[in-house]
Amino acid sequence: MLTAQSTLAEIASTHSELLGALERLGLDYCCGGQRSLAEACQEKQLDPELVVQELTRLRLTPARPADWLALTPAELVDHLETTHHRYLKEALPRLDELAAKVSRVHGERHPELIRVAAVVAEIRADLEPHLRKEEEMLFPMVRTLVSATSPPGFHCGSITRPITLMEREHIVVGELLEQLRTLTHGYQAPEGTCASTQALMAGLAELEADTHLHVHKENNHLFPAVTAMEERLTVGDQL
Repeated sequence: MLTAQSTLAEIASTHSELLGALERLGLDYCCGGQRSLAEACQEKQLDPELVVQELTRLRLTPARPADWLALTPAELVDHLETTHHRYLKEALPRLDELAAKVSRVHGERHPELIRVAAVVAEIRADLEPHLRKEEEMLFPMVRTLVSATSPPGFHCGSITRPITLMEREHIVVGELLEQLRTLTHGYQAPEGTCASTQALMAGLAELEADTHLHVHKENNHLFPAVTAMEERLTVGDQL
């Protein structure tokens, strides 16, 4: 049952049809997923009971967990690579180039587009090495941990160390996406701009939604699961 005490992560995982509404309301279900709906509404100065009523009206189908929730940690990292990582590797260069083009054409009349281009470039500069660190360091550690019968003895000591780094980087990207939403007034193209600007705004909205879901899967599902798995192996090895 959806209530003001439901966490944003619970809502996002069990009511995927509500992700668009959470995005529109600015309720952070990825990095801030462990907060209750009431806490998140208070931060955004929203009435939690009204938000619950709105979300309840939008629940057009019975609550159903997302398919990826049934994946094991090893399967989940494969899923992250083939869906969200693949998407970002295609989308980031395209949006970076498009934002720069729109800035050159319309930046004089709409200086906020110059700042949009700079933020998009910063997101790309942050996310591309982030993806490499996950694929080359963290995800292989997850696969090793899943098949281990004793603590693997990682070079960094514990899987929590790269996880902490990834979580910090998630926060930075989340703040940059929030800047984009503010700069563009919710991804609205300024009046009098061209079709390329419309395409940019649609692409940035898609980037925000996909990245929020991507981070939600990692912060609220993958990371707690593998942290608990390592703890169980450590305790078992000490007995």
